Amino acid sequence: MAVEELQSIIKRCQILEEQDFKEEDFGLFQLAGQKCIEEGHIDQLLEIIQNEKNKVIIKNMGWNLVGPVVRCLLWKEREDDDKRKVYFLILDLLVKLCNPKELLLGLLELIEEPSGKQISRSILLLLQPLQTVIQKLHNKAYSIGLALSTLWNQLSLLPVPYSKEQIQMDDYGLCQCCKALIEFTKPFVEEVIDNKENSLENEKLKDELLKFCFKSLKCPLLTAQFLEQSEEGGNDPFRYFASEIIGFLSAIEHPFPKMIFNHGRKKRTWNYLEFEEEEDKQLADSMASLAYLIFVQGICIDQLPMVLSPLYLLQLNMGHIEVFLQRTEESVISKGLELLENGLLRIEDNSLLYQYLEIKSFLTVPQGLVKVMTLCPIETLRKKSLAMLQLYINKLDSQGKYTLFRCLLNTSHHSGVEAFIIQNIKNQIDTSLKRTHNKKWFTGPQLISLLDLVLFLPEGAETDLLQNSDRIMASLNLLRYLVIKDNENDNQTGLWTELGNIENNFLKPLHIGLNMSKAHYEAEIKNSEEAQKSKDLCSITVGGEEIPNMPPEMQLKVLHSALFTFDLIESVLARVEELIEMKTKSTSEENIEIK
Repeated sequence: MAVEELQSIIKRCQILEEQDFKEEDFGLFQLAGQKCIEEGHIDQLLEIIQNEKNKVIIKNMGWNLVGPVVRCLLWKEREDDDKRKVYFLILDLLVKLCNPKELLLGLLELIEEPSGKQISRSILLLLQPLQTVIQKLHNKAYSIGLALSTLWNQLSLLPVPYSKEQIQMDDYGLCQCCKALIEFTKPFVEEVIDNKENSLENEKLKDELLKFCFKSLKCPLLTAQFLEQSEEGGNDPFRYFASEIIGFLSAIEHPFPKMIFNHGRKKRTWNYLEFEEEEDKQLADSMASLAYLIFVQGICIDQLPMVLSPLYLLQLNMGHIEVFLQRTEESVISKGLELLENGLLRIEDNSLLYQYLEIKSFLTVPQGLVKVMTLCPIETLRKKSLAMLQLYINKLDSQGKYTLFRCLLNTSHHSGVEAFIIQNIKNQIDTSLKRTHNKKWFTGPQLISLLDLVLFLPEGAETDLLQNSDRIMASLNLLRYLVIKDNENDNQTGLWTELGNIENNFLKPLHIGLNMSKAHYEAEIKNSEEAQKSKDLCSITVGGEEIPNMPPEMQLKVLHSALFTFDLIESVLARVEELIEMKTKSTSEENIEIK
């Protein structure tokens, strides 16, 4: 019945001129053709399409059948091979015979339809037909731009595989699609290379391909993980995709060295305003991804000039590292840390001049490392960030270290980070005291200015000592070190001149704070012990915040731990004061003897 209906419509249309086809004819043809497919009359449908007499009708109306055929191929995988061969023959013929403009829109709509795992199956099925259709069109730049944008939008919905096993399994087909997308794009890149006239259309095609390359650098390559080169055996799909994308850039006359060196400059980099508008949003991620691929993965690195200094390369990449560290994805943060390590390991310790800290990214990157250290839920990244911050400190010259320490003490607002900085200050003082020259920044007036940020309690005696215990312990240990190492008569550090201020601003308030804190926690222990006897749940206040109800045994454990911390601080404080008294007494006696 369906076949007869279709033949009847075709017979009526055969006597009409192409321009006389009505909208009603298109609708009836589509309905009858779809019915043939649904009822399984695909052999008869193939004969109708192959019939030379129906060529004009198929050219104008046949594109309506592409959707039903494609859906059968996608959803009826269990059909026998012979039927699937017929479906493929029909699809190939429709692509060959139908109006390419209508086909292009129809194919792109079909690519946009699926979700989940069907996205990759749809793309892999339709890339070849889509390529054939675009190659027939005259306005190729617009068509390839529309196609690549649609394909990228769909691919960006797929999860990027993270581990080696996930890459090999490729459950969502992203790796296969990346490879197929390269093959899809190659003929259009070759067309740009072969066209020596640099016509307006060719320039537009270059720009559409450039947009695609930038989008690909952002997704999937920004978050994609790469296999170790020793284990990939040339089979890393993302490394292949990245290499080809970078190759495309050179082919369309946007070689990556030129792009990397020009990025961030005030002069216009792109011919099209659209790229300038996207620079802050899309381009920063894409360029960061490109820098990682070149400098860490070593893709096409041999195309860079060998004369570039390690300090220049670090400066080049600091902005990209900042972009990586601003993201929250594990793989992206990890890439930022790898790129930073790659740059820092190329330069000598103490060779990064303080003037570099006048460049914004040279201060925002260490601040970004602090954020990862304190806020990232992944322990390996927190530890790696700490190691990278220490490596960064090691590379700075003395004034650079001094400047960075002041910055981080003022901005980190985290006791553990402040303790880490204070330990580094102690190390630099120790190094300076052993030197005969270049000791200005960690002795004398400069050091006293820095110690003002270290040897004080932010809120005086009312400072939350438990919350700030790491910082306070590090400060006391630094003070103990200074008292032991620097004699009052030498006073290289300036400590003995400032001792009165240190006692008033730090030691005395700390004594009062310890007494208040211990009294509070001892009272809480008493309350908790009484609650334990009555077997009731109760809440306690720690660090000014009420802890939710918990069993009395757990409460006691928390409270005793806090008291232990206060005892530890108190013992170090007592030792510091004992050392100060011994040193001042010894100095007084020496002075009397001299007189």
